[in-house]
Amino acid sequence: MDTMLKSSPQTQQRSNHNGQETRFWSSGFGMKMEAITPFLGKYRPFMGRCCQTCTPKSWESLFHRSIMDLGFCNVILVKEENTRFRGWLVRRLCYFLWSLEQHIPTSSDASQKIMENTGVQSLLSGRVPGGAGEGQAPDLVMKEVQRILGYIQATLSPVLLRLFSWALLWFLNRLFLNVQLHKGQMKMVHKAAQEGSPLVFLSTHKSLLDGFLLPFVLFSQGLGVVRVALDPRTCSPALRALLKKLGGLFLPPEANLSLDSSDGILARAVVRADLAPLGLWTGALAVFRKLYNCWGCNRRACVRVHLAQPFSLQEYTINARSCWDSRQTLEHLLQPIVLGECSVVPDTEKEQEWTPSTGLLLTLKEEDQLLVRRLSRHVLSASVASSAVMSTAIMATLLLLKHQKLLGEFSWLTEETLLRGFDVGFSGQLRCLAQHTLSLLKAQVVLLRVHQGDLVVVPRPGPGLTYLARLSKELLPTFLSEAVGACAVRGLLAGRVPPEGPWELQGIELLSQNELYRQILMLLHLLPQDLLLPQPCQSSYCYCQEVLDRLIQCGLLVAEETPGSRPACDTGRQHLSAKLLWKPSGDFTDSESDDFEELGGRCFRLSQQSRCPDFFLFLCRLLSPILKAFAQAAAFLHLGQLPDSEVSYSEQLFQFLQDCAQEEGIFECADPNLAISAIWTFKDLGVLQQMPSPTGPQLHLSPTFASRDNQDKLEQFIRQFICS
Repeated sequence: MDTMLKSSPQTQQRSNHNGQETRFWSSGFGMKMEAITPFLGKYRPFMGRCCQTCTPKSWESLFHRSIMDLGFCNVILVKEENTRFRGWLVRRLCYFLWSLEQHIPTSSDASQKIMENTGVQSLLSGRVPGGAGEGQAPDLVMKEVQRILGYIQATLSPVLLRLFSWALLWFLNRLFLNVQLHKGQMKMVHKAAQEGSPLVFLSTHKSLLDGFLLPFVLFSQGLGVVRVALDPRTCSPALRALLKKLGGLFLPPEANLSLDSSDGILARAVVRADLAPLGLWTGALAVFRKLYNCWGCNRRACVRVHLAQPFSLQEYTINARSCWDSRQTLEHLLQPIVLGECSVVPDTEKEQEWTPSTGLLLTLKEEDQLLVRRLSRHVLSASVASSAVMSTAIMATLLLLKHQKLLGEFSWLTEETLLRGFDVGFSGQLRCLAQHTLSLLKAQVVLLRVHQGDLVVVPRPGPGLTYLARLSKELLPTFLSEAVGACAVRGLLAGRVPPEGPWELQGIELLSQNELYRQILMLLHLLPQDLLLPQPCQSSYCYCQEVLDRLIQCGLLVAEETPGSRPACDTGRQHLSAKLLWKPSGDFTDSESDDFEELGGRCFRLSQQSRCPDFFLFLCRLLSPILKAFAQAAAFLHLGQLPDSEVSYSEQLFQFLQDCAQEEGIFECADPNLAISAIWTFKDLGVLQQMPSPTGPQLHLSPTFASRDNQDKLEQFIRQFICS
């Protein structure tokens, strides 16, 4: 697999490298390269808006109207103007003076608030059977509460907080050129804070720096001390005492006991009461140790913190329940189609909840557990949409998909990312960006310089390709709808034209809208929800329509008028008179959806534009790693040793993926996460069954898929969506 860094194909030669054909292209280093900017026109894309269905009031009231015009600020740029004082000495002590002026919230009487909590009061009155407060005096329970609080937290030390603020500000200025924060996003958070309710921040960790960078950003913007919980097993007693003075919170050991244990009832009740300010500088010392090796590095980077739009949790809990509908398991939805027993996809949603049901989640009612799981999907979808696409993800995708015009495709892919409303976390001259990105990927690629300044980029086989595949997943959300649609079209054409048939031959086939819907639905059911990240309030048919619209917008599909059908622009009165004009005046049941069957009969063809074959192949290959891993998992069913535990069977499957990668050279699938995802999907599909045993839950092959014939049907069903 050989990919070239170039701007225009000026020279082309051929040679042989490890038995494979290698092409050399001019890199064009002497030419003037275009600049890459993280915006279109003068605006940056904004992603991460809250759900308009579940939180319509938050969507409207907490969105800043001028968010695109406000730009960015550097939160670590502290000057004399950021203090109340002026002068020569102030300019040299501005960091220290700035830390003195930061607002630190005062600690309230947490003990009294906890004693007034409903759960603790139930224990005091003995209304909870087996509770720790049953038969005990209130003053003894009060002492026990204070003991638990003493383990969880300590009184904040303003002196230590200000000292750490100054030290961290000094450290960040020597580590980074700047730490960017969007002013519009911050104004939305401030507006939500003014509502008076406590703010809960849910972060998607991208690096080791997040543990103290995000709290510093929020603290510096006047939002107070961020609340973070820590595992006490990761800290020594001395470090735990220090972090508690800085606001750290440590759960008591008895709070993690089994739910039927009476020893942990009081501790769990105390934990559920929103106790006190939590750690602002949690984990800073550990991060300093991690970054110690990079201290002498002269190349400083820029950091950007992204914040999604806030929303009201109270509003979500009220509206989200109204969006619940009946759902069926994947076994009932897809298994009959896989086995050829049915050709119609049922008109219902897929039930797939992979959120771990452990800890405090099990103490909730089943309805509340579902609410938490769907809230997590909303938050995860917003966080992924808010994350900027990095240059390494774009470069890894191009290297993985064997693109030869590397510089030109890098520029094109960046522009396509911005056009789809996703932000990019880089800018600069194209040549410099490509060189810097390749330097970051130097452990995964080989750079070969040839005559006349040509440069050949060869991805390293094995773990190098696996790492590139993981990086390329960051680009998948940008093109996810189009990728699902392209793979669905590939599956629809699989039984009509040869897989390697020319694009012109595939373009002859008419694709009806109903067939496309069915194919997209089958693929949506097959793919895991943690990959698709659909909002729980969005139906699968809405998702199908969005996929179809994206394929039309990007130019891959063009509408085709079938012979004898009414043109789409025909709105003649003779058509309206039969269906609309003779209805009673009070009948409001009619709508534009009355002609759904007629609209469902629309047909499409693949576009014959010159760029479409390459773009279609690019989209299909974005989903190839997970689809190929699923197909190989289906082929492994008759080779694996069952029954076995889920952990052990995932290790078996991962070893099989590695062996296939060595034989076929497809290292993108050799990922343990893909093996786990395949097992979970096969459990939902009814291929694998989990049964209890004396040694713990064991995976068994279901009787339906014990036959080799049904295993082959499953593999062929998956492979129809794969474009080789």
